[in-house]
Amino acid sequence: MAQFFTLHPQNPQPRLIRRSVEILLEGGVIVYPTDSSYALGCRIGEKSALERIRAIRGLDAGHNFTLVCRDLSEITTYARIDNQAFRLLKGLTPGAYTFIHQATRQVPRRLLHPRRKTIGIRVPDNVICRALLAELDQPILSTTLLLPPDDVPLTDPQEMRERLDREVALVIDGGFCGWEPTTVVDMMQEPPVVIRRGKGDASLLAP
Repeated sequence: MAQFFTLHPQNPQPRLIRRSVEILLEGGVIVYPTDSSYALGCRIGEKSALERIRAIRGLDAGHNFTLVCRDLSEITTYARIDNQAFRLLKGLTPGAYTFIHQATRQVPRRLLHPRRKTIGIRVPDNVICRALLAELDQPILSTTLLLPPDDVPLTDPQEMRERLDREVALVIDGGFCGWEPTTVVDMMQEPPVVIRRGKGDASLLAP
């Protein structure tokens, strides 16, 4: 059965943050809040956890996962970012944006887009999420909590617990955090191209 933690959205309890990170380090899949919706997450190197997330979501091998990062300095470890891209990201993070970049060798190949060798990266503006990242000291491999055959992500942690009780190790209840997806920006093109409009203000990307 999944554990269930209720965390204060502005002052998350340190003890529960530490235990949540222990579950990640033990190879568990967790449900946690971000600034756009709830997400499924695991540690980067956990192959079995990755496959569990694929099964929960019904994803194929071509799905682009996202590395949820603590800050820009962490992003540069996993994505190739030039000075112009760095300035753009600095103005938009933290926020509800996912940026598609060329991955570095620090990213396991099984996480990359099979043809383009890219990875999605983002820095959410959510207190609980950022506390988890600070304690973990590495990105969380993530994807939106959108279960088949639903059209929108789950928003009620109690429903998440009921539907995923035997599928995940932990559900974190951080209150309502929305259901709108992130705005996705392809940084491999010049100028960058918005390939999905979501919660992040796409007008801020205009030249």
